[in-house]
Amino acid sequence: MEKVKIAVIGLGRLGMVHTDHLVNLIGDADVKAVCALDQEQLSYAKENFGVETYTDYKKMIDAEEIDAVAIVAPTGFHPEMTAYALKAGKHVFCEKPLGLEMDEVAEMSRQIQEHPKQVFQLGFMRRFDASYRHAKEIIDAGGIGEIIYIRAYGIDPISGMESFTKFATDNDSGGIFVDMCIHDIDLIRWYTGSDPVQTWSIGNNIAAPELEAINEFETGVANLRFENNMAATLIGGRHAAHGNQVEMEIMGSNGWIRIAQEPEKDFVTLFTDAGVVRPAMQSFSERFTEAFITELKDFIENVKNDRQSDISVEDGVKALQIAKACKESAETGQVIDIVL
Repeated sequence: MEKVKIAVIGLGRLGMVHTDHLVNLIGDADVKAVCALDQEQLSYAKENFGVETYTDYKKMIDAEEIDAVAIVAPTGFHPEMTAYALKAGKHVFCEKPLGLEMDEVAEMSRQIQEHPKQVFQLGFMRRFDASYRHAKEIIDAGGIGEIIYIRAYGIDPISGMESFTKFATDNDSGGIFVDMCIHDIDLIRWYTGSDPVQTWSIGNNIAAPELEAINEFETGVANLRFENNMAATLIGGRHAAHGNQVEMEIMGSNGWIRIAQEPEKDFVTLFTDAGVVRPAMQSFSERFTEAFITELKDFIENVKNDRQSDISVEDGVKALQIAKACKESAETGQVIDIVL
């Protein structure tokens, strides 16, 4: 297989980013078609990427001569789209999370397991970020001893609130823990090799009271307890005035690791009468550009080499179960036992 022929389902913000990367930066990928409901998005893709366009993903999969699909559609459609693509003999890259409803995700998982010859890869792109990978190497080598506590922030810029509100209204996001904190949940499982057994979580809309009307929390805080009493705190939000704030601190018995403490855009510092200013990154796609490219390259290589992803469907299922337990705790005010 010289190039992997692929189609993309979904042309929202991240779908367009993935398509651009597949077309322009990943030489072993050959994008044949895209599917979306928005005609402006389809027109843009046709003009700029030179691909066929569809509004029905099933027709696209049936009509196009492709090896794989990249699913970047709203989360609720992930299970049915994955199942259809697998049954059609296609490899699947699917953005996180696996889905919204656990019964649908269970069926999705069954379909993946029933098609072992097809590669399935879940979009936990932070595992492909150089900083997080370096931290993993240090932890695995015993560089900070036993992990005691992990604190993780994931806060979007408040400038994106209008865009998010439309997204959450048109498509159920799953809430702050499922939509955002799930990345940190995956990383914590990856770093520790274990799962939390209990959570106490809270949420509020102090910075964006308008989200109450659509049953969304603007800020969510989850405290996780593990079997050995290791603890973790997850903070997800959409109110950072300065830009995109993503960071993690891992406290070990022998040392600490701090990842991406400040979202610095570049090496420029501006000195004016307004003071000293360091420009900040304004979106997750900007912060994780290289990780997004690397994970798609990995998927393409996995397809070419008949190799399954290191990120298993079980990783996706457990991360979603933990995120939903955090959501339940925040909504009920109760401590929730996590049973996986």
